[in-house]
Amino acid sequence: MSRRLAREIAFRALFQIDVGKALPRPALRYALEGQSFSQEQICFIEELVHGVCNHRQEIDELIGKHLVNWELKRISAVDRNLLRLALYEISHRPDIPPAVSINEALELAKKYGGTSEAVAFINGLLDRAAGDSHGREE
Repeated sequence: MSRRLAREIAFRALFQIDVGKALPRPALRYALEGQSFSQEQICFIEELVHGVCNHRQEIDELIGKHLVNWELKRISAVDRNLLRLALYEISHRPDIPPAVSINEALELAKKYGGTSEAVAFINGLLDRAAGDSHGREE
């Protein structure tokens, strides 16, 4: 399994948690249903989902800091959860280059129906956040 697929599974679970108000464990179980992953792969997916959930307030504040004349609640659920996932990686996974996190978010945005404007929006916000001196833990 590629990390892109892992991120897609994590994104699906995060979307269920956000939109469907599911709890993380059932959302993960549902997202993983019918899939065949190694324990290492499952651990990566779980780390992403739990990491976003555990740092959601901090991540949402970071998103809000980089919004211009816009509010977090007005961002589509797809875009909001892709931003959360990428910003978790940028802020808390120093082993993953920010450019990789941004690129993966953009690819998932395209796959899940993002318009060119939405993809540009995600790219711009993530690029600003990645360049922010507080975007990555010391």
